Amino acid sequence: MIDRDAVQWTRDPSERVGTPLLVALHGVGSNERDLLGLAPALPPSWTVASLRAPMPFGQGWSWYPLGTPGSPAPGSVDESAAEVLAWIDSVAAEHPRIGLLGFSQGGSMALQLLRARPAAFAFAVSLSGFVVPGESGVTDPRDEAVAAVRPRVFLGHGDLDPVIPGEATARTQAWAAANTAVTDRTYAGLPHAVSAAELADVAAFIGA
Repeated sequence: MIDRDAVQWTRDPSERVGTPLLVALHGVGSNERDLLGLAPALPPSWTVASLRAPMPFGQGWSWYPLGTPGSPAPGSVDESAAEVLAWIDSVAAEHPRIGLLGFSQGGSMALQLLRARPAAFAFAVSLSGFVVPGESGVTDPRDEAVAAVRPRVFLGHGDLDPVIPGEATARTQAWAAANTAVTDRTYAGLPHAVSAAELADVAAFIGA
């Protein structure tokens, strides 16, 4: 379950109704406060809600068991995605548009949420993330429905990322090109992190 009391918001309850909502999903071992530091650089019209993943992991939290880097078991990812969707459903009536932004493991969650509901989100931003391979390979049976909608996706990744395998990044780029309206950016010299240039590109993408 998503801990509703742990959600970090950039607006008070009285100021949220009617604003577009950006759901932020942190990386493994981190927490709900991690991505709040990005909020001041994003379009101010958006309310950011940063969620805490449901599984304890070290000093932080995880959305699902790690498994093979870049290739987790899809069933466990879907279980966590269902919990996020249940939380989104509880607040969706107050927000005319909902976007997704995730870093690393959170980025994989953002793309899996698109698979679950291709037409439900204004966009998904995956930073240093990856698309989860299906049970029988790269594709997932839901990808056909994603391709029919071609949702807006932003992929950002560094060319010196030591965490996400190159194969997972390449798989994600191919998947996004085939199934979404993708903006794909590679940042020279960037490790497993978010740079100022990347954040500026994300802000422009969200504001478009």
